[in-house]
Amino acid sequence: MTVSIVGTGQSPYTRHVRAGTDTSRVIARAVQDALFDAGLRPADVDGFAVSSFTMGPDHAIDLAWRMGLRLSWLMQDTNGGASAGGMLQHAVRAIEAGDASVIVLAAGDVMDGAAFAHLVANYNRATKEHLAPLPMRGPNGLFAMLTIRQMEALGLTREDYGHIAIAQRRWAAENPGAVYRGPLTMDDYLNAPLVAEPLGRYDCVPPVTGADAVVLIADPRDGTARARVLSVRSSYNSDQQAGDGLATGLRSCAEAGWEEAGIGPAEVDLACVYDDYPSMVVAQLADLGMIPALEDTSAFIRRRIYTRELPVNTSGGQLSAGQAGAAGGMHGLVEASRQLMGLAGPRQVPARHAVVSGYGMVLYRFGACASMTVLEAAE
Repeated sequence: MTVSIVGTGQSPYTRHVRAGTDTSRVIARAVQDALFDAGLRPADVDGFAVSSFTMGPDHAIDLAWRMGLRLSWLMQDTNGGASAGGMLQHAVRAIEAGDASVIVLAAGDVMDGAAFAHLVANYNRATKEHLAPLPMRGPNGLFAMLTIRQMEALGLTREDYGHIAIAQRRWAAENPGAVYRGPLTMDDYLNAPLVAEPLGRYDCVPPVTGADAVVLIADPRDGTARARVLSVRSSYNSDQQAGDGLATGLRSCAEAGWEEAGIGPAEVDLACVYDDYPSMVVAQLADLGMIPALEDTSAFIRRRIYTRELPVNTSGGQLSAGQAGAAGGMHGLVEASRQLMGLAGPRQVPARHAVVSGYGMVLYRFGACASMTVLEAAE
């Protein structure tokens, strides 16, 4: 049995949220849009999974009840950037086992100033007890140190990271859902205020309010536009905290993911990787095998990413579209699915295969969770 994504939805991203905006309503709108896109109704849904940092005190079952869903399968994921892959992995297995036939996956948050400040100060025990008391805000300082280490290891410069941010902004210009769509030049990038050296303003993902959703079903036979799930793998590895941070959990699951998919990195036409910082784009592409082991990373960035010869984060990624809390983990899955279904509008690329990766849940130094998904356009 093959499982496919047949619908996607997105609650509009916004940098400045209206007072009183409710997380459940934001997520519900994305779910409604995804079901409409799939030509389905809430009554057709028998499985639901959600990821959110700001839905409390409600839980998945409360949101399902508010949306009028009658379910035989339910899941709530809290693993941030890796949540979409984790939910997808469980949902695929549930459909294969016959536990559900139509599953909606959703993620979203209200990220106003107060919500963001609370999240970065109380992310987990490690953050609350050891990082929050330090004179630094959120993960920027941690990833500034990681970026310096990556620059030294790979011989990268700030211009190399700028090429990534600029390429994604060019993609964002063609995405009406992106929060930042205006031109970004290398001078703009290099002269922007520093946040945590060497990270400048355009290296750090902007928090926004919004939500994303996808609809999964067993592979239809009626010619419905769809993105087939060829493989999905996850890594939850606390040992990453002892390393240098230059390798993500993708390194431990990529080989199995490609083998299950039946294709390799060279056959991928589109990559949507979690991009809270440009250095993490580099790390994930390397761990997925998208950057050949013997190729100079700086040259790869200039030759493949900056020229957009290899489409990377064609929505503009989170760096330009915005990071809607836990929805950041689903942003790439929605974009890859839309591209493979031919629904990406002016930014449409000719793609048959796409890889999507997630990364997140910072413990003491680095993200402890990662996921990869390989998708194929229906013929």
